[in-house]
Amino acid sequence: MGSSVWQCTSAKNWLYSNKQTSRIFAETMSIKQKNSPAHPGFFRRLCAIFYDTFLLVALLFIFTAIALPFNDGEAITRSPLYLGYLISICFLFFGWFWTHGGQTLGLRAWKLQILTTSGQPLSWRNAFFRFIWATLSWGLFGLGFLWILFDKEKKSLHDRLSGTQAFITAKD
Repeated sequence: MGSSVWQCTSAKNWLYSNKQTSRIFAETMSIKQKNSPAHPGFFRRLCAIFYDTFLLVALLFIFTAIALPFNDGEAITRSPLYLGYLISICFLFFGWFWTHGGQTLGLRAWKLQILTTSGQPLSWRNAFFRFIWATLSWGLFGLGFLWILFDKEKKSLHDRLSGTQAFITAKD
């Protein structure tokens, strides 16, 4: 009989210690979840893209106006050099913001930030690959962006291919 009392007491102690361990584990997990950044959904990212599109179009108008005197004031049509010029401006626009804080003005307005999947700021190399893959995502009729709707981690195709991710920076 003495041994069964001992077994019962040790089982109680074991159960009690496991309850405490489970509670501590649950508290730790909830703290980690509160501190871990959330990933934005499709519509929030689309709104940020909408904002950035207005800024980028205005910038392209300005740089086109700068280029016009080099074409005798004539409209520039079907020039691969001009197309490369505009694509370079687009890359510099996004690349600059992504490598200097991870936020374009549209991303900032919607409280989003672009970082690597490990949470580090983007390098110019990361920005280049993200830009290339994002351009292809748009080139495929936006299918790379629609990927967000079906991805469990809410990553776009270019997020996956470039090793980057959009994060929500603050609670609303």
